[in-house]
Amino acid sequence: MTAIRPRRRLLRRTALASLALLSGGGAALAQTAPAAEQIVVTAQSRSQQAQTVPITMQVLSPDEVRKLGAVNLADLNGYLPGLQIDNTQPTQPFVSLRGIANEDFLIGTDSPIGLYVDGVYTGKTGGALLNFNDIKRIELLKGPQGTLFGRNSAGGAISVITNAPVANFAANGLVRVGNHGARQAQAMLNQPLGENLALRVSAVAQRSDGWARDAGSGQHEGGDDAWGTRLALRWSLGDATSATLSWEHEKLDQRSRAAFGLQAEPPVGTALPYPVVPARYLDPFKAPLYNDMPDSREAREFDGATLRFQHTLPWAEFTSTTAWRRFDALNRQDNDGTRRAETFLATANIEDSTTWQQEFRLAGKQGAFDWVAGLSFFGERASQTSEILTNTTALDALFGNVAGLPAFSTVNMLTQLLGVPGIDLLGLPWTEAMHNRARNRAAALYGDVIWQWTPATRVTGGLRFTRDQKRFSWSSPPRTATGLDAQLDALAAGGFFDGLVAADVMTPDEAAALQALLRNSQLLDSRGAEARPVEVQKRWTDASPRLVIDHRLHPDWMAYASWTRGYQAGGFNGLQVNGRYEPEKVVNVELGLKGGWPRAGVQLNASLFRYRFTNLQQLNLVPSGNQAGIPAYQVTVSDQQATGLDVEAQWTPSRDWRLFASGEWLDQTYRRHTALDGSDAGGQPAGAPRFSGAAGVEGRWPLAGGQLSARLSAAYVGARRCNTDLALQGACNTTPAFRVGGPRERLDARIGWDSSDGRFGIGVVANNLLDKRYVSRLWTLADGLGAHFVTLTPPRSVLLELRASL
Repeated sequence: MTAIRPRRRLLRRTALASLALLSGGGAALAQTAPAAEQIVVTAQSRSQQAQTVPITMQVLSPDEVRKLGAVNLADLNGYLPGLQIDNTQPTQPFVSLRGIANEDFLIGTDSPIGLYVDGVYTGKTGGALLNFNDIKRIELLKGPQGTLFGRNSAGGAISVITNAPVANFAANGLVRVGNHGARQAQAMLNQPLGENLALRVSAVAQRSDGWARDAGSGQHEGGDDAWGTRLALRWSLGDATSATLSWEHEKLDQRSRAAFGLQAEPPVGTALPYPVVPARYLDPFKAPLYNDMPDSREAREFDGATLRFQHTLPWAEFTSTTAWRRFDALNRQDNDGTRRAETFLATANIEDSTTWQQEFRLAGKQGAFDWVAGLSFFGERASQTSEILTNTTALDALFGNVAGLPAFSTVNMLTQLLGVPGIDLLGLPWTEAMHNRARNRAAALYGDVIWQWTPATRVTGGLRFTRDQKRFSWSSPPRTATGLDAQLDALAAGGFFDGLVAADVMTPDEAAALQALLRNSQLLDSRGAEARPVEVQKRWTDASPRLVIDHRLHPDWMAYASWTRGYQAGGFNGLQVNGRYEPEKVVNVELGLKGGWPRAGVQLNASLFRYRFTNLQQLNLVPSGNQAGIPAYQVTVSDQQATGLDVEAQWTPSRDWRLFASGEWLDQTYRRHTALDGSDAGGQPAGAPRFSGAAGVEGRWPLAGGQLSARLSAAYVGARRCNTDLALQGACNTTPAFRVGGPRERLDARIGWDSSDGRFGIGVVANNLLDKRYVSRLWTLADGLGAHFVTLTPPRSVLLELRASL
């Protein structure tokens, strides 16, 4: 028997490793240490070991982030199955979790996926996606988290925790340089300032020249330019009391995303063919890039301050968090993918936001009860201007394509026939704008109790009452076209239009309609908001409960069942006057298992879930949404449901080797939905991929008095399950030249050497090692001009890394 046992143990370890890699299909990257080391998280507003928290969650350490070469959450795409973040436009990021998302980039709504830094909500637009700066860990919480995190987490929450000042001196720095002119730097200094005071200062910077070049101007595109700093001061007022004041600043200023045109440009003087024929699309990976927005720019300036006060009472821990955030953002970009005056179309998003948050929380343990109670307040003042920038030459082409009447060139021809000198209505700037203002307030009262029912069983119950109040306004004054108006005024004063009527060229009604066409807004639906702002105010109240039962099956295994309800406040469509969103609600039921075999170095987590999302509202780009044939952003409403499975595993057979895997299987469908083409989409797929996952292996070996390490990580996201709406929006399309919404995969590698004391290291990080490229989205905003374009994922990057610490 003694000779057989080692073989059985080896066979068991091999089988478990295979199960971990195959059943999950990917890597959760939850820990870098062996499974025996416990990871502490605060997902339930308490400090708990991750394996004892009855929530489907994944945790990333800063070491994992560094090994992947990630500078923000979007760089982790694929390695957190079920989570997708698109930062093609960093001031307007797109976040999806378990298929739940809201693509609205306007200030009138919230996101169902909450992003939090040190417990403070960061919003969904300009201030949401900041670069990592001295982080301690990242917690991804799947499923509704409304009881503890509030109305902005109906689909889940992403919690980033930063490092607080400590009583010991510490300093570290990291520098990376790579292809496409990439330069990255990080630095941190922690300095005690006496017995009870400590200061921590950190800074990050990211720059690159860009991975594409405009064939016309020679301008580099796709580059990065951002930097940020963070300062934290911690004051210990005795053993029971402490206060931490932090301030952070970030500035981003780079060219906006590149628009890769899909039509072969005909000779000068020849118009682009209309309508666009997708079968004739160019291959965007081979065609030249032409953008004609000379002042293309995406910029953001962010500032935030947080004061956290903690005091230990005889019966509870009291925490007060006071936070203030402000940012200004600008995104001005090409939206036709050409360099031709007759197709020129650009947009600009100008946004500013100021928020304040206050939370008071008590947490304590009395007997069999571990409880948390809190009161929170939130306020926001935001404004946004959405502009469409074009010229009269492009509008002339648009009118000709859509209505058969090239109005500006027609007037030019008539002035020449009638001998009116000095008139040329083509080539003149034309701008339309929608101005929005939002004043939002929210208050919430919540409580959460963990009851140790038996030594092996706990029951958790929680409830949050929320009151939201939102005031929103639209203002869309007449279009701005100063040069055009000067010539139109001259024509009117000279009796030109009256002369057309007198000469029987036009009827009075036709002449009036022509002047209205030349003088009125054509691209934005601004009815009712031209003369003065239209303002509305709404209030909503909600109660978000949760109930969880977990049972310790074995000292190393826990099973749990949960029922949770999430809520998202209603809102407004900033591009449609009086367009409104009603509140959204989701109910999620989950069965989970957490555990492992510590002696074998195996850890395995799994959860089976089912949710029903009611009244999910999305902002979609709908073709031909107005009289000019320009697609318009409209609100669509659906009820959705999904069944899914999350699996996470890792095997650490020794201190020198680790294998990890995780994956998510998801079946998401519409329960009720009318598609954009008017058809009944009930029962159809709602778009989320059926499977996503990641896997990897890393090892280390002694070398030259230090340690050599190598890591290989792979991630896979399945194809989107297409439907009519996604095809119309350019998110799920197949053409002879490319595919949108297909499966994606990436392979990343790292090799490095660290000194024996861990204070110095050098490494090489390769992201997208196989140089897999994909079309992110097909854009048809300039469809009426005969111009479509796409955005692309970046190519392979290779970075040389130097690291040092004191």
